[in-house]
Amino acid sequence: MHLLPYSLVVSCLLSLAHDQALAAPSPTITPFVRSIPLLRRGKPQRNETELSTWLQSQKEILEAKYSSGPQRKRASGMNLLTNQNADSSFYGSIAVGTPAISYNVILDTGSSDLWIAASDGVSTESDGIPTFDASASSSFTDLNTSFSISYGSGAARGTLGKDKVQFAGFEVDNQVFGVVTQVSTNLLNEPVSGLMGLGFESIAASGATPFWQALAESDGTLDSPLMAFQLTRYVDVSNAQSLEPGGTFTLGAVNSSLYTGDIDYQNIPDGQEGYWIQELAGVTVNGNDVSVGSGSSAYAAIDTGTTLVGGPQAVIAALYAQIPGSAALTGSNSGYWTYPCSTNVNITMRFGSSSNSWPISNADFLLEQVSQSTCVGAFFALNTSGTSAPAWIVGDTFLKNVYSVFRSSPASVGFAQLSDTATSMNGKTGSAPSPTVGSVAATISSASTGTDRSSNANSALAEP
Repeated sequence: MHLLPYSLVVSCLLSLAHDQALAAPSPTITPFVRSIPLLRRGKPQRNETELSTWLQSQKEILEAKYSSGPQRKRASGMNLLTNQNADSSFYGSIAVGTPAISYNVILDTGSSDLWIAASDGVSTESDGIPTFDASASSSFTDLNTSFSISYGSGAARGTLGKDKVQFAGFEVDNQVFGVVTQVSTNLLNEPVSGLMGLGFESIAASGATPFWQALAESDGTLDSPLMAFQLTRYVDVSNAQSLEPGGTFTLGAVNSSLYTGDIDYQNIPDGQEGYWIQELAGVTVNGNDVSVGSGSSAYAAIDTGTTLVGGPQAVIAALYAQIPGSAALTGSNSGYWTYPCSTNVNITMRFGSSSNSWPISNADFLLEQVSQSTCVGAFFALNTSGTSAPAWIVGDTFLKNVYSVFRSSPASVGFAQLSDTATSMNGKTGSAPSPTVGSVAATISSASTGTDRSSNANSALAEP
């Protein structure tokens, strides 16, 4: 899933400073198009110890996530999202079982497994996390196969099962997913019950075909074999609540009211379908070029389940070298940099053979303010050497600035400029969407039965 570590930077940053003195969007709906509102949770107030721990965990979670290699009516659908903890994560809602019951799940393009906390293993009284009761669903089948996912901050374990799953106006009758009975402390935070991986089947620890891919490979089900995200920004809103409207997820179509101009698609490099890989072709900082290399050394996973942007040590160091007054942190916060809060940092990223350079808002680059004059940047050094993971992980720090499209055929990722309609949602406090059981435009049966490929899944879930 999902987000970068919370705690790494704070203690070092603060000691350094001391030493130096849902409202749902209003998309244009076309026939058989439904959208899912995303929800965002308000920004937490962290003390020195909490910030340091958060920064460290964000880095460790990402390194752990990528440490392993592993005739119907056409339609489209929408799901409104929730923004959780001031842009820390974004989740939508699914419905599972017969009768169908709704659950909130992180939507994560950086992993490929669906899992939900089970009622016989996760307490609902103490933590408020809604759980799945397999015995209450008449359509559930226990596959009697173990399932586990490991993260830098903990693990989730249970068994595989299959049941009816609804999402964004579609239903897969026999979707395989993990029924999780053991979850490490703080791996889930209410009201989220699990995670839906939106990567390719080839990296699914369960061996199951992801929900989106089953639909895309079912001839004639989707209008187009793609999904798209528009994410909101609240990181710079001081009075943001823990849950805010998070934007829109659309499956099977794009929402033309949320972007302007053309969608700039760049193909996934040959043989790299698994993560949503793009080759990073250029980075600038305040107009100055930073060398990023080429080929596999510049591959980047585009990951909605990750909060920050991680890249090779040398490139990240060169990036901060363009920011006067920046300083590398050490110890448990190694890999992060501080810089003067008074500096307006303008970063752009370019992918593939495109001529388009996509800017990142200064508000998104400023991860945390640790003193009156010192801030921590949202780009950090990530070491993926010795693994099958790409050199870069590009998360929501970047993705909040574009309309992003993930297309399976041809396998590619597209970006477009956000429309005024989309950007007007940033910072607009309101009620977050509630999980609901909606109508279904199309239903298919998944052919995949699932197998436990690995006990160390490529998951993108990060703690808010």
